[in-house]
Amino acid sequence: RRPPRSTLFPYTTLFRSRSALGRVRGLGSAKDGVHHWWAERLSALALIPLTVWFVASVVSMAGADYYAMRDWMGNPVVAGLLILVVVTTFYHGALAAQVVLEDYVHNEPVKWVALLTVKAASVLLGLTGVLAILVVLFKG
Repeated sequence: RRPPRSTLFPYTTLFRSRSALGRVRGLGSAKDGVHHWWAERLSALALIPLTVWFVASVVSMAGADYYAMRDWMGNPVVAGLLILVVVTTFYHGALAAQVVLEDYVHNEPVKWVALLTVKAASVLLGLTGVLAILVVLFKG
């Protein structure tokens, strides 16, 4: 007769006695999903007034020449708001793309490469936009 499994492998008793919640704690979206969810919602909320301001500003500048736009962007308040638009847009886009990739790409290596590519592209494009705004602000 074979001895009970717990006698042969005492450590398995420790893991088998845990509840279902105990076995999954620290895995999946429960680990940091709430933070990600709040970051998405807050960035979306911030984008509402920023987008309304940006669209209204660009529409009001319809027909303006290059120098008028440059003067408008040279205003420190406008430049600051434009930087907020660029940073918040790329941050929110990266968060949304991460959710889509994590939910629908099941091949782990492909998923990680795609996530790194999205994050790198978001940072690179966001920094490029901020740099362009700063060049207009300081060089005119």
